[in-house]
Amino acid sequence: MTHQGAVLQGYNNELVKHLEDLSVHREELDKQIRQAEQEKKVVQDEIETLTVQLRRVCESLTWKNAMQKELDKILAETEVAYEKILESSRILLNVLKTETGNLDKVIALKNNVPGDG
Repeated sequence: MTHQGAVLQGYNNELVKHLEDLSVHREELDKQIRQAEQEKKVVQDEIETLTVQLRRVCESLTWKNAMQKELDKILAETEVAYEKILESSRILLNVLKTETGNLDKVIALKNNVPGDG
């Protein structure tokens, strides 16, 4: 029977050693889980911060695109109006040249008429 007791004691010692090893592994895994949870919180906080930042950038970009579109419209309208002014100025200049030429002809004819002057 002592032999069986020694065998049983050996099994018991081995069982206790495995239980202790499992306990050490569990503690290590628990430590890793706590670290992973801390890392997860840091990443979630970063995501939240970046999400807020992204929303602000998107809102700013939307506003800037709308302003650019409005400025493009104003520029196009101004260019059209300016072209009309240039065309009107050209026409006015041509009319003025023509009228001045006609006036010069009338004055020259008047100066050439005998007895007037």
